[in-house]
Amino acid sequence: MYQLKRILVVALMVVGFSLNLLASDELSQENKNLLQSVIELVKDEYIDEANEDEIVESAINGMLQSLDPHSIYLNPKNFSELKNDTRGEFGGLGIEVTMEKGLVKVISPIDGTPAYRAGITEGDYITHINKEAIIGKNLSDAVELMRGKPNTAIEITIARDGIDEGFDIKIIREIIKIPGILTRVEGAKENIGYLRVSAFNEKTAEKLYNEIMKLESNPLVNMESYILDLRRNPGGLLGQAIEVSNFFIGKGTIVSTKRPRFEETINEYKARRGDIISNKPLIVLVNGGSASASEIVAGALQDNNRAIILGTKTFGKGSVQTLFPLTKNKLFFSAKEKYGAVKLTTAEYFTPSGKSIQAKGITPDIILNQKIEDDLTSEVFQVGETQLNQHIENKEIEKIQSGSSAYIPRDEDKDTQLIQAIEILSDLNEKIIETHEIN
Repeated sequence: MYQLKRILVVALMVVGFSLNLLASDELSQENKNLLQSVIELVKDEYIDEANEDEIVESAINGMLQSLDPHSIYLNPKNFSELKNDTRGEFGGLGIEVTMEKGLVKVISPIDGTPAYRAGITEGDYITHINKEAIIGKNLSDAVELMRGKPNTAIEITIARDGIDEGFDIKIIREIIKIPGILTRVEGAKENIGYLRVSAFNEKTAEKLYNEIMKLESNPLVNMESYILDLRRNPGGLLGQAIEVSNFFIGKGTIVSTKRPRFEETINEYKARRGDIISNKPLIVLVNGGSASASEIVAGALQDNNRAIILGTKTFGKGSVQTLFPLTKNKLFFSAKEKYGAVKLTTAEYFTPSGKSIQAKGITPDIILNQKIEDDLTSEVFQVGETQLNQHIENKEIEKIQSGSSAYIPRDEDKDTQLIQAIEILSDLNEKIIETHEIN
């Protein structure tokens, strides 16, 4: 029976490619009749009882999933949960995931979460949740299964490259509070400010600004340079990425959004405030887990010659998704949530120099691969946009692989990328001091 249901859903996905909620005047009557006929046939003749709402939702999901990995339908429950996610707090395991080969693929765990502590790593495939197979489910369904009440247990089955058999991990769900910002002082002379940004949610820019001001105004330390760590940062809100970029750029373009299909520039965002760290040396750390909003920040700082980018090639998620809440028969922005919402890819991000981030990512000025030592795996897993099914290709370049490893050692003493950044800034700080003394 399961197989028959699977065949039904696949068939509806094909039909659903032409679906626009049965409401568009541009949808031909022939296609409307075709879709209606299939739905009626399923309701009348299918071996098991079929729910019309579930059939239509499956058709919508099939249509959107055939476009690209990031266009999705959010039913009312998923829509509500998405809004909670951007506020920086939700219940679950704490992993950034996508769908690949019919399985849930881990892009990266979120710092300090149950998934992170359990040893889940980038490149892992989740095949089962509480012994229930993922095959046949969409990403929203899988994410919903992973979420639940705090302090409840969940068992997930992991398939990992380099290990012949899958293995089970038991995790206790928690309220996930995305760390957002972590700051400390680095360097032998404690004159390097370390700024860790884990995600771009509603409070990121405000929190980062406050933390920088604390460092800048602390009479006990003398900040001479900074490290902005965007590794394994999956992105988030565009507005927050622009605000964070504004902290370090006094003038110039930050990012633009364009629709190459129509040769149209939608928006161009310019810097509108002074450099709050007074043009002090800045290094930005990135890796394969740096995606979307974090790539915007890295690209803006690189193209404006404001920072040295160090690490490995970023994820390459340079497409813009617009959220369209749904009401009966049309799309428009409203607080009503009866029909959920569609998150649809509508444009691409371009760096200040005019380069598309999509399926390419940001290439660091200094490429430094992080070695994996004394962890659960000896493999280096690559994550990137070009590994996702149906990804939007970058028409400006030949086919290349975006992304890289998203691994960060838990032991700071083994973090070669961070160590290299500290050494570069320490040497630079010494040269600046010597220059001042000569003058």
